[in-house]
Amino acid sequence: MTDDAPELRASDADRERVAEVLRDALAEGRLDMTEFEERLDATYRARTYGELAPITRDLPVGGAVVAPTVSMTKEPAAAGGWAGRITGGEGSSSWAVAVMSGFQRKGRWTVPRRFTSFAFWGGGEIDLREADFADREVVVNCVAIMGGVDVIVPPGVEVDVRGVGFMGDFDHRESGVPGDPGAPRVIVTGFAFWGGVGVRRKVTRAERQRQKEERRQEKPERRAATRELHGSYRDDVEGVHRRMLDGHRDMLREHRDERREQRELRREERGRRRRDED
Repeated sequence: MTDDAPELRASDADRERVAEVLRDALAEGRLDMTEFEERLDATYRARTYGELAPITRDLPVGGAVVAPTVSMTKEPAAAGGWAGRITGGEGSSSWAVAVMSGFQRKGRWTVPRRFTSFAFWGGGEIDLREADFADREVVVNCVAIMGGVDVIVPPGVEVDVRGVGFMGDFDHRESGVPGDPGAPRVIVTGFAFWGGVGVRRKVTRAERQRQKEERRQEKPERRAATRELHGSYRDDVEGVHRRMLDGHRDMLREHRDERREQRELRREERGRRRRDED
């Protein structure tokens, strides 16, 4: 299918399968380190099947097609929830290496039962937010020597961090957080020497955008509620103020009436004394 449609766009999983073949060829001595690095770089720069196919054309692939067959009909989507993301079978990539370079495992890929990564004077990112899982429990082994590896997990996944750091750091902050029912369990093991392994919990970009849109839609409602609250508060304050003014006016009126009565009494008293003198 790749020869029939070389212009089709390759996915991250396709590139990872090609990279896996290159790593096996390096381990078997079919490629030296220079050839491996050149082909690996070409793999991650490839955008179509036509660019991927020549990279492993002279290498045995164990009977499997390197660039996978592409179905031209849309398959039904997997069942929703965590059950639909625990697929069984094999992972699309089982290890990653960064020697004075970097690696990424992100997007839609399948995490195997055990994934091993190694970073020496380099860095790597293992992003599980959109990944499927080969099993209910997977192990991510990270070794960082004067380098760093970041493991990113989505909310709801239980994380058990068992790695250690020597003159380095192994992040245990997410360890022990309860997972959702049916969610996979990720065990992060390994060793950090003059380096670090970080474990972070983040939502996907799509979920973050959805939350942002929800907040944007809620803003007019919050503004209306705030205006109503301020209006109610203003009415209450004005009511109290009016009552205070009314009370003050009544008090002044009573005081004027009282002074008028006293003046009349004094006037009557002076008139009575004059009559008595006459």
